[in-house]
Parts: sequence; structure tokens; C-alpha cells
Amino acid sequence: MAQLDRRRNQRGVVAPSPVVMLSIVAVAMAGVAYVATRSSPPTEREITSVSRNEPSPTATTKPTPKPDPKPEKPAVRRGKVYVEVYNNSGITGLAGRVATTATGIGWQVVGTDNWYGGNLPANTVYYPKRLKAAGKMLALDLGIHRVAPAVDPMRLDRLTVILTGALS
Repeated sequence: MAQLDRRRNQRGVVAPSPVVMLSIVAVAMAGVAYVATRSSPPTEREITSVSRNEPSPTATTKPTPKPDPKPEKPAVRRGKVYVEVYNNSGITGLAGRVATTATGIGWQVVGTDNWYGGNLPANTVYYPKRLKAAGKMLALDLGIHRVAPAVDPMRLDRLTVILTGALS
């Protein structure tokens, strides 16, 4: 038994683990923070709405205009937009004549041909989503009243004009 007591005495003092030390430091820091901020007013405040009895606007007061939150869209540059013109009528050379008119206005016509995709109700400018403003402008320039989103097999990097009759 004496030998067992001797082993206990040889062990000495055991140092606490790093986790225990960090926990003690964290608790001490929290206590210091609590004492330091205990007497200061709270930083959050309760907000309540207050209704005021303001006089109603009269004929002499004008409401202030609200600024338009939408940014202005960049202007369409006709020469930067590709256009194809197709003839879907019985009028020979119609696509070529309309292509010449569009080129004269400043559009970049890259092709003309006959359209074999079925009958359409009216002259139409088809546009891909990103060229919607350009499609509307081309329709105005040519006097075409029908504008629609492009469909398959139309290319999505250009405007497509399909003519069913002469332009007015």
C-alpha cells in the first residue's frame, strides 16, 4: 500500500485542458462586457406610428412629381441590328423592295427570301426578346402594324420581317 501512496504523490498537479481555460476566459470577458454596458441606454428603440391631422391639399398646392425609378433604355441603333425580310405574298420582288427601303432608313438587312412557313394574317415584324424595342422601331419605320415575338425557325439574333402584302 505504501507503494500505491507513493504513485499518487508522484503525479503532481494536473493542468486544466485548453478548452477549460478558454471557457473561463470567455465567461470572464462576458462578465466585463455586462458590467461595462449595464448603465448605457438600449440601442434599439420601439417605433410607433403617429397620425397627424394635416390639412387636405387645396387647389393651390401641387403634388410633387415622383422621379421615374426605371433607368432609360439605350437608344436603338439601326445599323447595329440585323434584319431579314421574307416574302409570303404572291407579289414578285416584294422582299427585295422592302429590304431596300429598310436599308435606306439605316437598318442592316442581311438577307431576303421567300417564306414557306404557312400563311400569316398580316405583315409582321418578329423580334427576339432582347430586340423588342428595335422590332417596334422597325415596324414604325416600315409602316407595319403587327409586331410579335420570334418563333422557331426564326433566328434569335435578328429581326425577321414577313410580308403578306404590299406596304401602305
